[in-house]
Parts: sequence; structure tokens; C-alpha cells
Amino acid sequence: MKAIIINSYGAPDVLQKATVAVPKIGSRQLLIEVKAAGVNPIDWKIRKGNFKLLTGRRFPRILGTDVAGIVKETGKNVTRFKTGEEVMAMVNIMRSQGGYAEFAVTAEKYTCRKPENLSFIESAAVPGSALTALQVLRSKVRLARGQKLLLNGASGGVGTYGVQIAKILGASLSAVCSARNTDLVTSLGADRVIDYTEIDFTRQGQLYDVIFDAVGNLDFADCKPVLAEGGTFITIVPNFKKIMLSLITAVLPGKKCRFVSALPDKDDLLWLKEKIEEERIRVVLDRTYVLEQAREAHEYMEKGHARGKVVLAVAP
Repeated sequence: MKAIIINSYGAPDVLQKATVAVPKIGSRQLLIEVKAAGVNPIDWKIRKGNFKLLTGRRFPRILGTDVAGIVKETGKNVTRFKTGEEVMAMVNIMRSQGGYAEFAVTAEKYTCRKPENLSFIESAAVPGSALTALQVLRSKVRLARGQKLLLNGASGGVGTYGVQIAKILGASLSAVCSARNTDLVTSLGADRVIDYTEIDFTRQGQLYDVIFDAVGNLDFADCKPVLAEGGTFITIVPNFKKIMLSLITAVLPGKKCRFVSALPDKDDLLWLKEKIEEERIRVVLDRTYVLEQAREAHEYMEKGHARGKVVLAVAP
């Protein structure tokens, strides 16, 4: 099969076209004929070697955590899917090969039928980013109706879903982005938009029940004064300092620092599918590249200014 591989860690030019064997499936796995693959920050961070301790030096490696396509084969213990069904899924690229290829293997529990009102390109933009936003807001901080939320990075891949999910959950939302993205974020439902190039929200005096950092450039100490009593600062881009603060604040009373990584969950995927089909959540696509342009996609993503999602078109 056609694939984009890396044989070493490094810059985007380590991404290379190759022909590799179609992967084999286990008893609870699916073989998906990939039509489109989402491009996520985790992909380029693995490519750069940021997670060497977890990923090791197993090469060649295929990146890509999000896919949409058609079920080609099912394991003997798979019960929820059959050959020919259109699906979207997450792929565990820490343990197996990813979605930058014509075929990918994933677990049944990581898979959901594709929303009927989305294309394959749009569906590939959903799993990882939308799951992250949902699990942060609904599962981790248990955002409640009427609570005040500040979302940093509201125009990005996770942020655009976060805005919409926050409004479904009934929060009062202040969204942080640049001026060029104000109209986009407002159209998604933000109650207030803060242009970070002009306004420092930590000096405005407004208190928030939750501060959700979807970029990774905020500091807990800076945000603490504008957290309401018992409020939570949560990030999806932790560093050593934030991990340690998370452990410390977990056992102390008062304001909390937390971090989270998305975990594949079929019930959460089904919730997202339902809300997309109800047109309560829409996919924001920034750019689409063909598979052979994976380098260009990574170069663009690493600049950190994507408006919504970036996707690779793998097959017609």
C-alpha cells in the first residue's frame, strides 16, 4: 500500500513516500481503507522525537492518529461493524502504525460510524481534537450550565470544538484568539472574544470557573488570580512544571492545575456524531492536502496558526 513514513526523527523532510505491506488485524480490530487522515500536533511532535521515551526507535513509522474511511476487514470478535461501513476512528500510533496510508488498523472501541452529513475529509477532522475538547469540558472539569469559561486558543483544532461544546453545556464563554479569527469564533458561539494581541485577560479582573489552555502558552501562576475560588486551570499541553503543579494542587484545597490527554472512547465518539448530525457542532476546515503533501501539512501546522483543522486526502 501507499504510505508516508519516517525512518528517523527530525524536520518535515523526514516524511517520505513509500510502499509498505498492508497491516494485519487482531481479533478485536478493524482494517480501514483510509479516505482521509487528520493532521494533529501529536503527529509532528512524534516526528520531531519529542516522545522518544514512549515511541522508541521503531522505524519505519507511519504517523496519523485520526482517520475516516471504509471498513475493509473485521476481526473475528468484532461485533459493532461490518465490511463496507463508513467510519471515523482514532489510531494508537504509540503502539501501531498510523493513518498516513491507504490502510490503517484500529480497535473496535476506537471507532464510530461516520456522521451522515459529513464527507470523509470532514470526518477525519473530528476524532482526536473533538474528543479532547469534550473530555476536558464534560469529563474532567464537569463544566456546568452558567459557569464562566475562558478558552485560550479558541480558533485552533481543539479550540473550535471547545467553543461549540462549551455552548452545548451551557457555559458563559470568553474565547481568546487573534483579531483575524474573531468572526469565526463568534460564529461558533463565543459570548465574548478577547484579542490576545491587544488584551491581557489576566489583568482584566474577570474571574473564571475554568481556564482551558488549548495552546500551552499560559502559566498557572499568571492565571491563578483570575480563577474563581475552587476554579480549575487545565491544559492539554503539559510541561514538567504543570505536571508537578497538577500533583500538588490535587491534594491541596483551593484552585487546581490539571492536564489531560484524549482517550479514545466509543461513547464520546457517539455523542459527537449525534451532535454533528443535529448540526449543533460543525467542522472547521482550514486546509486540505493530498497524502503526498504531508511535509507541507506539517510545516503549516508547526507554525501554530491553523484556523480549525488540517486534513490529508488519501483516496478519492
